[in-house]
Amino acid sequence: MLKELFTKSKKKKYATIPSEASKQDVPEGIMNKCPNCKKIIYSKELIKNVKVCLHCQYHYPMNSSERIASFLDEGSFQEMDRGMISENPLQFPDYTEKLEKDRQKTNLNEAVVTGVGEINGNKTVVAVMDSTFRMGSMGSVVGEKITRAIEKAGELSVPFIIFTASGGARMQEGVLSLMQMAKTSVALKRFSDQGGLIISIMTHPTTGGVSASFASLGDYNFAEPKALIGFAGRKVIEQTIREDLPEDFQTAEFLMKHGQLDAVIPRTELKEQIGKILEMHQPGGELEW
Repeated sequence: MLKELFTKSKKKKYATIPSEASKQDVPEGIMNKCPNCKKIIYSKELIKNVKVCLHCQYHYPMNSSERIASFLDEGSFQEMDRGMISENPLQFPDYTEKLEKDRQKTNLNEAVVTGVGEINGNKTVVAVMDSTFRMGSMGSVVGEKITRAIEKAGELSVPFIIFTASGGARMQEGVLSLMQMAKTSVALKRFSDQGGLIISIMTHPTTGGVSASFASLGDYNFAEPKALIGFAGRKVIEQTIREDLPEDFQTAEFLMKHGQLDAVIPRTELKEQIGKILEMHQPGGELEW
């Protein structure tokens, strides 16, 4: 009797373990674990909430296509200069092969997507950097595409909006990459002198030469929560000044507190707030926060 009792319990215990076949019936990607709060979220709910955690408000990274879809009016975006691709002017070893791998992986030709679109019916030119392509690094094509987008905004007499996400200047292009800091900055100055409106939205991360040039030259400089924004790395600065830096150093909130940003705006509110600014800058427009 005792032997039969324990045998039945054992069978019952192991009957709860799913078979390999049943495991395969569960769709992959249906759930998502937040890297910040570790809570589980339905992937559909996460996407609906523009990839912001419903529990802790952690902002997941967004690629350029996701950003454009969530920010611009549906069907309004017309891409510019998609066919531009980087060469290897310095004959840097394996650079051409790495570029090709990124093109295949991301379905992008470069680390920025530019074009004309609308926000609540207001036409604008946008440039959206994409960190999935060579960490959003700025090479000569990135600088050229951004410069052309700024000039297009001037031709159309519409605002220019840029989303930055970058590890900085692209080392494989050397001084040609660093030159883009000056080129884009000059283009923004000319556009500003014409009365153009510039809105910069810094996302995680915005660093190096990008943070030291066009990312910081907006009439409005905004950032997403907790975004890393800075020029040199934390350890480099600490070793240089021989001091420990605050825990929140180079975060969007730190920069906001020290007057380097106009606002830190959650992604869920971004389109609404930018839409209000565009309305304000229309003839006869007024801003109501």
